[in-house]
Amino acid sequence: MAVYTDVSESELEAFLLEYPVGRLLSYKGIAEGSENSNFLLHTSEGSFILTLYEKRVDAADLPFFLGLMHHLAGKGISCPLPVERHDGQLCGTLAGRPAAIITFLEGMWMRRPTVGQCREVGAALAGLHVAGMDFELRRSNALAIDGWRQLWAASRDRADEVEKGLAAEVDADFALFDREWPKDLPSGVIHADLFPDNVFFLGERLSGLIDFYFACNDFYAYDVATCLNAWCFEKDFSFNLTKSRALLSGYQSVRPLSEAEKAAMPLLARGSALRFMLTRLYDWLTIPDGALVQKRDPLEYIRRLRFHRAVRSPPEYGLG
Repeated sequence: MAVYTDVSESELEAFLLEYPVGRLLSYKGIAEGSENSNFLLHTSEGSFILTLYEKRVDAADLPFFLGLMHHLAGKGISCPLPVERHDGQLCGTLAGRPAAIITFLEGMWMRRPTVGQCREVGAALAGLHVAGMDFELRRSNALAIDGWRQLWAASRDRADEVEKGLAAEVDADFALFDREWPKDLPSGVIHADLFPDNVFFLGERLSGLIDFYFACNDFYAYDVATCLNAWCFEKDFSFNLTKSRALLSGYQSVRPLSEAEKAAMPLLARGSALRFMLTRLYDWLTIPDGALVQKRDPLEYIRRLRFHRAVRSPPEYGLG
């Protein structure tokens, strides 16, 4: 459930007076999502998404997130657009939380993406990278290797409770990254969390990208590797090479990868799998059952991590 902060009708009506969105007709909580409280609003001017930013989101990062969406929408990327208040600001306060109103995006996310949809995602990701090249604000990736180390330090002693031998495996991953993690690949604004539930489709046509609250500056190819992990594995944990080829082909139709980016893909995919395994592992071990934060099983990403450890060359992902 992704409604952690309740909002009364009177509070919401007063809040909406600061925005050009008309009169409140109805609102309801949105169950999907894991970081913030989200509501679907229906007003006399249309439908909108209300987001209350919870403790896991640093309020100091909101100008980057909201400004990026505004920038990308202006560049023709189909994504939600933050609604400006009457005073020109993009963020207000509701129920003691920073809050914003975002335009509503039509479409639905795919539980079982097709090959064609994977190709669309690749092209959309490349379009985002190109459109963000002149975005002036910067945000460091809080979940780069140093962030992984903090999560691992808090989880390592109990890691073998989840999977026997996991602690030794991950220690070896970190040792490899210390030696070989790339330092000079093309970089810029990345989405960093472009999972299927953050991409909307109308049939085979991609209708938009959502949830930019992990966006940051990092390697473009790392963002591609995250999409390979998110879109190209099946429910039985097997890697779907056809989907991977399609996603990479779609990406390179807009922004071709350099030879250095291609060569780094196995290591980047391994690192991305470790990142998502560690956030899941940390939550799994530290958040009590029944808490509001949604816990996800780390085993899914342990399996991905092991797949990437066995990859020896970029063609195994469909890269020439």
